[in-house]
Amino acid sequence: MSDAEQPPVTDEPQLATPPFREIRVGETSICLLGTAHVSRASRDAVAHEVARGNYDCIAVELCSNRARALTDPDAVARMDLVQVIREGKASLIAATLALGAFQQRLASQFGIEPGAEMRAAIDGARKRTLPLMTIDRDIGITMRRIYRRVPWWRRTYLFSGLLASALATENIAEEDIERLKDRDLLEATFAEFAQQADEIYGPLIRERDEFMAARLLQLAEAGYTRILAVIGAGHLEGLGNALAEPMADPQRAITHLEELPPPSAVWRALPWILAIFIVGGIGIGFARNPEIGWQMVSEWILLTGGLSACGALLAGAHPLTLVTAFVGAPFTTLHPAIGIGMFTALSEAFIRRPTVGDFSRLRLETANWRGWWKNRVARTLLVFVLSGLGASIGTYVGGFRIGSQLLGG
Repeated sequence: MSDAEQPPVTDEPQLATPPFREIRVGETSICLLGTAHVSRASRDAVAHEVARGNYDCIAVELCSNRARALTDPDAVARMDLVQVIREGKASLIAATLALGAFQQRLASQFGIEPGAEMRAAIDGARKRTLPLMTIDRDIGITMRRIYRRVPWWRRTYLFSGLLASALATENIAEEDIERLKDRDLLEATFAEFAQQADEIYGPLIRERDEFMAARLLQLAEAGYTRILAVIGAGHLEGLGNALAEPMADPQRAITHLEELPPPSAVWRALPWILAIFIVGGIGIGFARNPEIGWQMVSEWILLTGGLSACGALLAGAHPLTLVTAFVGAPFTTLHPAIGIGMFTALSEAFIRRPTVGDFSRLRLETANWRGWWKNRVARTLLVFVLSGLGASIGTYVGGFRIGSQLLGG
């Protein structure tokens, strides 16, 4: 903060001074307050700055969904699980819970409420009746843009890293603590991957800096003259530089950054090509020798159905759900628009109906790896993901086997 705003020497507790940067945009002063996401001192510094600063707007590095999760933690208890599965959002919910589990681990280790510094900004804005604005891009869009940009072979690597971060039991290593303090939850989780691939770094960090800059410029255009933006310290430089660059149309920039890049033509065609190859290969096998054809069919059923059922078994699925996986996967894998995960998850949800208690305890129980199998909602999401993963592996192995038999025949 500027020298003119330094508090007088009093008996107030001395707070650690967080990174601070003030940028002028026309008649508006945008004050960027960098926070450490696992620091109690940052929480106190945010509360102190909001309470004493001369601001007419408070902005936070949250999207509306993440802000709602902070202010209404019981919202997840009102989730319609069947609708989530039917709309194809089960993977996104599972990933969000995995991120929350990682955040809860950090909170437990450092003895601070998850998102405490953002909650301090929200509570402070309410106490002073100041407008509160969320400026970050929706977490779902960010994750989808990451998913669309990474090659297909790296997606399993990403998912396994995310799942490992959720299910790990050890504390964060001491040498990593300082590195985590200036990152937000997404960056901390994907840090290793982001350092290795620009297709991850872009949507995760650079694009969000540009998105938040555009949102802040919109607030300036709306007439706010002194804005406090509470952000992770890791965004301070990038966001500051983005604000310093001319941006003719902030809304156009936001619309562009919220668009999902279409999958490549090759990626769209690959599942159909594979399905045609498999059906055609089995047909050729029957034409050559019915025995070869039936061998291909049996191997296809065992590989796709068996591995899908193994994935469901690993998730702790009900025996009838295992049957659904085994019977359904050989057919759904031949249609790129249908996934076995939808059928296995719906089966699990109907057979073992989640209770109100399962929904209310969801966030708490998924913070521990055992809770993913104990909680019926989380287990259903695991069934969706792992049965689908098993079927996908079976599809490629089965396709390889059919190709080998055709070439060998």
